[in-house]
Amino acid sequence: MSIPSRVTVVGAGAAGLSVAEGLRREGFSGRLTLVGEEEHLPYDRPPLSKQLLTGAWEPDRLPLRSGEDIERLDLDLRLGVRATALDSDRREVVLDDGSRVGYEALVIATGAAPRRLPETEGIAGIHVLRTLEDALGLRSALGDKPRLAVVGSGFVGAEAAAVARELGVDVTMITDVAAPLADALGVELGALLTEVHRENGVRIEAGVGVESVTTHDGHATGVRLADGRTIAADAVLVGIGAVPNTAWLAGSGIPVGNGVECDSTLYAGSGVWAAGDVAAWLHPRTGRALRIEHRTNAAEQGLAVARNILAGPGRATPFDSVPYVWSDQYDLKVQIYGQTRNADRVEIVEGSVADRRLVALYGRGDRVCGVAGINLPRATRTHRALVAEAAPWPNARSEDHPLKDPADDLPQHTVKEPLRSTS
Repeated sequence: MSIPSRVTVVGAGAAGLSVAEGLRREGFSGRLTLVGEEEHLPYDRPPLSKQLLTGAWEPDRLPLRSGEDIERLDLDLRLGVRATALDSDRREVVLDDGSRVGYEALVIATGAAPRRLPETEGIAGIHVLRTLEDALGLRSALGDKPRLAVVGSGFVGAEAAAVARELGVDVTMITDVAAPLADALGVELGALLTEVHRENGVRIEAGVGVESVTTHDGHATGVRLADGRTIAADAVLVGIGAVPNTAWLAGSGIPVGNGVECDSTLYAGSGVWAAGDVAAWLHPRTGRALRIEHRTNAAEQGLAVARNILAGPGRATPFDSVPYVWSDQYDLKVQIYGQTRNADRVEIVEGSVADRRLVALYGRGDRVCGVAGINLPRATRTHRALVAEAAPWPNARSEDHPLKDPADDLPQHTVKEPLRSTS
């Protein structure tokens, strides 16, 4: 397969920008179109629930690249337009301004959209946290010191709850799991985070779902729980996960399930690739379909897709990296390498829950599948090697598997500063 002369990337977030940069870095000189639904230049999303929400940062600190850097990529840049359909026969993307963009290779990097509570469209006081406008709207609402109900206790919900408390807001966190982040970190670490949130004044309603939002004159007044109780609230933040943005691909022939279904090289067929939150690819070692909504994964997949486009599907290499995510909550820095969800064993191998400084290994079957750390960043990073090689669990800390800092393997120079890594 020859190198395409025209590449179109739909999605101007971290994944899409990474594709564009990777192609130019590898010498691609053809026409390169980058389509983004938002009007902003590509920006970093993790700070939306951290530095931007606190007010420590303003929007001008979010762009991943300066305007001059974007110009040097020589892009056909289409911002503020949304892809509405894909004509795979004619190899054209249909945009909501009526235009069509052709391609020889297409990269779908449209990310994911936040899940919303049913029948809440148009109700004032209900927030999600995905875009810059979402974050600024929530920040403005928090400035009025409302009673805030946070529905969901994943990273977005837990971080926003922590920020809100630091701003002096009354906060109730509602989750249908046993404890905040227990589904990702396990019961013991989830209990630790619960304790920390409660110490900081967050009321937590755990193990209960949400039935509806109560309203008065079109504004949220509270959240009705599945057990019949109502939590009064002037503002509601919904952080119950996200769904991949694939609706625009209906009828295109591109395989879609829980994301764009790709092979292990991130190729979906018919000249189409996918990267970032929207990509569901076959993990080369497990053979299972996997979709990851983490910032570092998006950037790494974008670079991998760029290399594979230039190599062609027949010579493309599987994408196999160690996912990474981090979260700041109060004085805790939580870091996760690998996949901790659905682990069937957890063992604290350094530190302790009592000290709130620890490293925990996660296993599935007889292999290490993940590592999580709290306030021990270097030690956590060191154990990453066990995740990368899927070390046998009984030997995870044996002399046959010596631990080393993965930073030791980094090259001594880089071509260009990579996308800022956050979560």
